[in-house]
Amino acid sequence: MSTNQPATNEALTPLHEGQRAFGWRDHTSLWFSLGVGLLVMQMGAYLLPGLSPGEALVAIAIGSIVGSGLLGWVGKLGCDSGLASAGLMHAVYGRRFAGLPIVLNVLQLLGWGAFELVIMRDATVAIGRQSGGLTAGYWSVLATLMWGAVVLLLISGSMVRLVRRLISRIALPLVVLSLLWLSWQFATLAQTQGLAPLWGRGGDGSMSALSAIDLVIAMPVSWLPLVADYARHGRNGRSALHGTWLGYAVANIWCYGLGVLVALVLPSEDLVTALLLAQGGLIALSLIIVDEIDNTYGDVYSGSVCMHSLLPRWSIRRWGVLMVLACTAFALVLPAAARFGVRAALWRHPRAPGLRRAYPAAAARGRQHPLGRHADLAGRHRLLPPAAAPGSGARRIGAAHARALLRTRLAEPQLIQMIAARALNVMISNTNVSAFKRCQAQSAIDQGASSMRCAIGA
Repeated sequence: MSTNQPATNEALTPLHEGQRAFGWRDHTSLWFSLGVGLLVMQMGAYLLPGLSPGEALVAIAIGSIVGSGLLGWVGKLGCDSGLASAGLMHAVYGRRFAGLPIVLNVLQLLGWGAFELVIMRDATVAIGRQSGGLTAGYWSVLATLMWGAVVLLLISGSMVRLVRRLISRIALPLVVLSLLWLSWQFATLAQTQGLAPLWGRGGDGSMSALSAIDLVIAMPVSWLPLVADYARHGRNGRSALHGTWLGYAVANIWCYGLGVLVALVLPSEDLVTALLLAQGGLIALSLIIVDEIDNTYGDVYSGSVCMHSLLPRWSIRRWGVLMVLACTAFALVLPAAARFGVRAALWRHPRAPGLRRAYPAAAARGRQHPLGRHADLAGRHRLLPPAAAPGSGARRIGAAHARALLRTRLAEPQLIQMIAARALNVMISNTNVSAFKRCQAQSAIDQGASSMRCAIGA
């Protein structure tokens, strides 16, 4: 056996006490950092105008506490057992069946890693264009490769050292300062516009309180297949539970609340554009983009641990390098989805109701839209931009977050039926055109032959 091949399956072997370095502060800082993101703020903005500001904040608080509690409890299980997420799946499902959820987890982590790179790429290009540069099309490719190289550099090092030195000491204070600055800027803008009128706005009823809570819970719950990969490095389960719960709950409440505040005082179809309009928003947004790196790193690291559990001949680090390369490649080709008229805004949680509102105006545009009469179905799945009818409360997905999530809803039967039906219509149309052309050609041949016979007879 070569020296770079591990002797044991690290993902299925409990960590020894001497290998556990995370304390309460490390868990809190890690999950606060992972809970901060542009996507979380965008989800907060989606709660309006379906709910009033007060109802949205209550839903955010309840959903964050419940969802983060579930996340912390699974982290405690991973810390008490010392097993990674793949090890917990083996313990629950058995060795033979556990391979299926592990492979599915790897696939969704590949999609999320690529999507995080897309977020960082689009935000980077937006910042560059706001500054007067990065107007050429190739900057998107360069930005994707740059962020992919950064994640590749990080995955080559130690995860424990990254959390304890980089995230806890450097990244976390900068992110907190950026959130404080943005919160103060938009709170000042709200005060200028009048707090009483803004707070007194009522919801249009397009989203219920339970649906909003479900949408908020979706964020922390989406991290359940990953939390044990980091909690297993904790010294005791109680600190893992409390640190994970507190860190993610505070970050989730803050980012969701900030999204509500931004949508309330400065409505925009693109959250990045709204943040850039704030004084000092360029610097604050840049720091948040840098913090997005740990989200990509988290997806890649957990995916490599899962792959190592299936094929332990490769180390976690080698699988991590392969995961980064695959995520970068997917991120480079994601914009090609726009050529098919599909703006896929899929969600981790398979039943996120806030992203599946019906848009009756899509059916009215069906005759003009390339998807034809299936445009109403595409509108229900957020594949088409919603209509901006006055007073309808329809919100448009930001371009920076609406391109491709490659998550749970890509294989939805109705979507497949829609695409298949459209492809069939195109095939039938092409067949009819070809048959019509053949008939025309045959008619011309027959006419020519008849004329020739007439001339010979004459």
